[in-house]
Amino acid sequence: MKRALVIGATGQIGRPTVRALAEDGWEVLAASRGGGRDAGWPDGVRAVRLDREDDGALASVVGDGCDVVVDTVAYGARHARQLTGLAGRVGSAVVISSVAVYQDGRGRSFDTQDRPDGVPRYPVPLPEEQPTVSPGEDTYAMGKVALERELLGAGEKLPATLLRAAAVHGPYSPLPRELYFVKRNLDGRRRRVLAHRGESRFHPSGAGTIAELVRLAAARPGSRVLNACDPTAPSVAEIGAAVDAAMGVETETVLLDGEPPSPSVGRTPWSTRWPLVCDMSAAARELGYGPGVPYAESVRASVDWLVERLAGGRDWREEFPLLARAYPELFDYAAEDVWLGV
Repeated sequence: MKRALVIGATGQIGRPTVRALAEDGWEVLAASRGGGRDAGWPDGVRAVRLDREDDGALASVVGDGCDVVVDTVAYGARHARQLTGLAGRVGSAVVISSVAVYQDGRGRSFDTQDRPDGVPRYPVPLPEEQPTVSPGEDTYAMGKVALERELLGAGEKLPATLLRAAAVHGPYSPLPRELYFVKRNLDGRRRRVLAHRGESRFHPSGAGTIAELVRLAAARPGSRVLNACDPTAPSVAEIGAAVDAAMGVETETVLLDGEPPSPSVGRTPWSTRWPLVCDMSAAARELGYGPGVPYAESVRASVDWLVERLAGGRDWREEFPLLARAYPELFDYAAEDVWLGV
């Protein structure tokens, strides 16, 4: 039986990844800071505490060796060197990266979005060969590029698959974009406003989709970078419709041409002037990845989890502080009502 170590096992991506590997016949060691378990894991999964910032602790968990290390939380050159330092005891690695690394033909990226004319315009679909930002430590994207380059530089010493995910959705998310629609439905808001006529597309990556790609990559070691997104890229309006269907509600959508009139009206966590739709043909070609679960079906697990998290009138800011910092004006209903003339 092949042995797999999953770092960040109790996170949004780690939970379904552990389950996918275990169900595929791997002996899985599920490592996390708290050492917890998920109720959906098979009994054979062994959970262990790990502070991944502790080089000695990581080496101890790897022990005499394992066939694959799956790292869902790696960031920056230092974490990459942690992994390459284990070469010889680890057969291969599968590491989560991000589509935030890409820049367009004019050097625009996620890091320039707040600048005048700084919103990137990527090719559709967006291939892995697209240029990236420079490696470094100044931004999230730069750190992910540093991670990628350090690992890919190891070559055959430690074959590493880098999976570039986008707009990750699924239970246990620290930044659940679907809350934008879920909370409105729970609050009885039956009318919503969407900029760009609801046609914005920011390619989602289901945690289950990523887990399937990890499973495939673990069985086919190699040094490569692959996009890791869902089979299709629904528009914002289609995402809203999928959440409505999952919650059994009907809403009216007011569609606006162009940009949101204010940060509080028409702006969603997927709203973008230009589409970000990733090319998944390389994953199909190299890993045998096929059409996965459609977003309208996979999002139901996220919806159920979010409804449970907000039960009893819990404050969304306290439940999801990262989302609140990124989008502080998501639920400014007063501003919406003024704009709508209510």
